[in-house]
Parts: sequence; C-alpha cells; structure tokens
Amino acid sequence: MIASSTGAAIYSVALGAAGVALPLLALQAGYSAFAIGALTAASAVAQMLVRLGLGWAMRRWADRTLVAAAGIALAASCGVVTVSPAPAPFLLAQLLQGASRACFWTGSQTHVVRGEGRTAGALAQMNVAGSVGQLGGPVLAGALSEHSPALALTAAGAVALLGLVPALLLDRLPPFTPPPDRPPGRLWRRPGVDVGCWAGVSAGAWRALLTSYVPVALTTAGRSATTVGALISVANAAQLLGTGLAGRVRGRSTIRLLLAAMAVTGGATAATAAAVASAPLAAIVLAVSGMAAGAMQVLGPAIAAEAVHPQERGDAIAVTGTFRAAALLAAPAAVAGMVTVVPLAPAIAVVGAGMTVPAFALRRRAAREG
Repeated sequence: MIASSTGAAIYSVALGAAGVALPLLALQAGYSAFAIGALTAASAVAQMLVRLGLGWAMRRWADRTLVAAAGIALAASCGVVTVSPAPAPFLLAQLLQGASRACFWTGSQTHVVRGEGRTAGALAQMNVAGSVGQLGGPVLAGALSEHSPALALTAAGAVALLGLVPALLLDRLPPFTPPPDRPPGRLWRRPGVDVGCWAGVSAGAWRALLTSYVPVALTTAGRSATTVGALISVANAAQLLGTGLAGRVRGRSTIRLLLAAMAVTGGATAATAAAVASAPLAAIVLAVSGMAAGAMQVLGPAIAAEAVHPQERGDAIAVTGTFRAAALLAAPAAVAGMVTVVPLAPAIAVVGAGMTVPAFALRRRAAREG
C-alpha cells in the first residue's frame, strides 16, 4: 500500500497541475469556451476508448505496467503542449492525458483491491493519498501560471516522471485469469456493478467540469489565476475529507450513502454556476461538491468490485471507470454545445442538475426491489 499511495500522491500533483494549467494556457492562446470544451472532450474520448480495452489488457500484463505507462504518457502530454499551443499539439496533449488517466487509475485501483482487507478501506487509503496530491497540484499550477501556464505544465511533467519510482516498487501481481463459471450478460448490468457505474458517471462529470469550465467560469468572473488554483484546491481538500470518511462506511448504509452523495454532487455543481461571482461562496459550494464526490470515488468502485468474482475485479474496476470516462466526455461536450446559445453559467447549472437524475432513479428502483 505504501508504493500505491505514494504513486497516487505524486501522479495527482502532476495531474492536478495540468488540469488547471491546460485551460489557462488555452485561454492565453485565445481559445474560445467552445474550443476548450471540445479539446477537453477529446481527452475523455481517449480515456473512454482506452478503458474499454483495459479489462483485456489486465489479463495479459501486470497492473503495475499500466501505472508506469501512465506516468510516461502524462509527462508527454505536458511536454507536447509547451512546445506549441496550436490545435494539433493541444489535441495530442489531451489525448495523451486521457490515456494516462485511464491506465493509472484503473491499474492502481485494481492493484489495491487485490490485497487483503476491506475493499473500501484500501481504495480510501489510496484515494486519500491521491487527493492530498491534488491539493498541491492546482496551487502549484496557479502560482506558476502567474508567470506562464507553460511553466506550470513543465513542472507537472517533471513530477509525473518522478512517479515512475513508486510504480516500479509495486508488488509483482500476475495478470487476471477469467473464472470458468463467469455469469452470462454484460458486467455493468449486474447488481452492485450497475450502481458503481452510475456513481462513476456522477464523479466523472464533476471532475470534468472542475478541470475545464469551472476554472474558465471563475476566470471570467474576475478571479486571478492564484485564486482559481486555490478554489480548485478547496474542492480537492473537501474531496480528501469525503474519501477518508467513505473508507469507514460499512454495511447496509453503503448504497444509501452513495446515492445521497450522487445527488449532492449534482446539486452543488449546479449551484457553482451562481457562486462564481463570490470567492467565499464559490469555496463553500465547491467544498460541498468535493466532499460528496470523494465519497463516490471510493464507494462506487468498492461496491462494484465486491459484487464480482475476485478474478473479475479488474473488469469491474475497468467498467466503472469506462462510465466515468463517458461522463468526462459528455459533461464538457454538453456545456460546449450549450454555450453557443446560452451563457456559460446556465450551461454548467443545467449539466449539474442532470447529474442528480441517476441518483433518484436508482433510489426509486431500490425502493421497489426492497
């Protein structure tokens, strides 16, 4: 767990810095809100496509190989866009970042759920480390972006390469072997896995907006780059708290708490659109959404992983991640489409409200079945 947690912290510093610096670099280069959303969506497309093949990949290569490849890809993503912020390098940077995120989080989460002990506790420990890293990443990017967003990306790339050290220290676990009595049908439809998948949708949409349009909305409202970085760190700090608390959840309350977190995340995201005019209010709303999102990112994969055969846990983690990646694509794309006809703030509010729908639908279904 030490190597997994250390690697998650280092990777998250790099990813958090890149998440703030890339939109700021795009703004500096003159990209419109629509263009930023489209490029961010390209990253989500890459992540989703890569995740679709990770179940197959983990039956052939060790999960630690995916983790190491992710660090290299993230460093390359940061490096290519510092050479030129033209559309082609910027697109390549987003594609590399999407592939990196898919490999790192699927590989890391799969690695820890294969160990002994409670799945939620193991995921919480690793995600807490990752959230700690995300606290420093946006602040680092905000401070360095006062000089140049390209400088912030250079620093993020260097940190990503540093993460290769703990990746090489991970346990040498063998690839997965599919069980002979695997149930028929699609994995994401199985009880438990389905809830984890929809939690991934809510968590992915929140993260996508936090690293794309929320910084843009804050900047448009007159917040400085340093303030933007600090506010994003507030959300990540709250996510850290939610992650830690979720690791202590046990028993029947797990699914109820997960559904509540999904609803709160969507509602608070919608409220962010109106809160950007006030830095203190924005901090409160981002903290609420971050805490709920932190709970989701632990409980969703944990429920899914515990609902399947141990040799299917890699597939379960991969499929919940695929749903998350789909939301990383859909949320910015939806905002990008709406900003052509309405202002940015109402577009964010509509997407946030839409994020609450799966929670209420799943709650009604659980009530009927229970």
